[in-house]
Amino acid sequence: MAQPTGPQVKPTIVLVHGAFAESSSWNAVIADLDKDGYTAIAAANPLRSVVSDAAAVSAVIRSIAGPVVLVGHSYGGPVITQAPHGKKNVKALVYVAGFAPDTGESSLMLSAKFPGSTLGDTLLPVAQADGGQDLYILPEKFHEQFAADLPATEANLMAATQRPVAKAALAELSGAASWKTIRSYAIYGSADRNIPPAAMKFMAERAHAVKTVVIEGASHAVMVSHPHEVAALIEGAASAP
Repeated sequence: MAQPTGPQVKPTIVLVHGAFAESSSWNAVIADLDKDGYTAIAAANPLRSVVSDAAAVSAVIRSIAGPVVLVGHSYGGPVITQAPHGKKNVKALVYVAGFAPDTGESSLMLSAKFPGSTLGDTLLPVAQADGGQDLYILPEKFHEQFAADLPATEANLMAATQRPVAKAALAELSGAASWKTIRSYAIYGSADRNIPPAAMKFMAERAHAVKTVVIEGASHAVMVSHPHEVAALIEGAASAP
């Protein structure tokens, strides 16, 4: 006679923010996950280089004994695509308005693959001591560009707390494409002005995403404006056998 099995361990959800955002952008998503019994960690993403940022997230994965679901927003997508390399406890990838690059592709290449991004005209480059550049979104353009479906007061706070990305990181070519061996999910808004929705549709289809959710009228900050839908997709990925 078959022996009864114990309760299945819920995966830990590791959330990786992208450029021009920071860890608190996941707050409302984390609240939903916590309510439903999931442990969530909003990992710090240095936004310096795909390789080094993925290594930082990989260290977080290494510290977790049980299964993990990796979630990446925007430039966090390339990071979660590379971070699972050699880690057997990552059971799913969730791309939240995020890039899902193949080997040899960069965020800039994928964003330019289809028309529609207006990000370039809103950027403020800041020279760094090492000769590189950090990129910010101009505060006066942040609301319309990044978070048009949020109240202006909230978008203005996000503009003030945005974290810059190294320009070189957006042009960096990706390594291992973990979505080829780990099941993936995608969610994005139809009114995204950072990454063309057509590009995200292309990437989700190429990765054979188990489920793709398109939220009509949602901006690039979809995890802030539609946290319940994002959390529901993450939980679906976490609970799938």
